[in-house]
Amino acid sequence: MAPQEYRFATMLGQLQPSLQNDGLPAPKEASFSQVRVKQIQAIIRPEKLDPVKDALVALGINGMTVTAVQGFGQQMGHTEVYRGVKLEARLLSKVMITAVVKDDNVDEVIQAILASARTGEIGDGKIIVTNVENSIRIRTGETGDITLTN
Repeated sequence: MAPQEYRFATMLGQLQPSLQNDGLPAPKEASFSQVRVKQIQAIIRPEKLDPVKDALVALGINGMTVTAVQGFGQQMGHTEVYRGVKLEARLLSKVMITAVVKDDNVDEVIQAILASARTGEIGDGKIIVTNVENSIRIRTGETGDITLTN
C-alpha cells in the first residue's frame, strides 16, 4: 500500500465511527437489480427549455440538472454579420437537461421531450439514454431507486 493510500485509509478509519454514531437512522438500501434506472440527457435549443421542463414536471419528474453547453452537429455552426463583418459561429449554444428516471418511465419521458422540443429544423438536438448502475443520496446515504424520490 502506498503511503498516500495508507494515510487515506487511516483517515477513513478515524471518520467511520463518527459517521456510524451520528444519531441518524440507518440509510435505506434498495437494489438496482430490482428496479432498472436510466439517465436521459436531452441536448435542446435554449428557447425550448421551459416547455421541456414543464412537460417533465407534468410527468412527475421531480429532479433534473440543466447545463448551458455549446456544440455543433449537422449544421456545423452558422454565419452571422456583425457591424458589417461576417462572423462564423462554429459552436452553437444549447441546453442539456439530465434526468434519472425509472425504466418504466423512459418512453413517456422521451415522448414528452420530443413533443415539446421539436421544431422540425436542423439543430433541434439529441436525446441520449444510458443505464445507471447506482445512485446514492449524499444527505442520508440511501442507495438505489429510492433516491429518485423526495
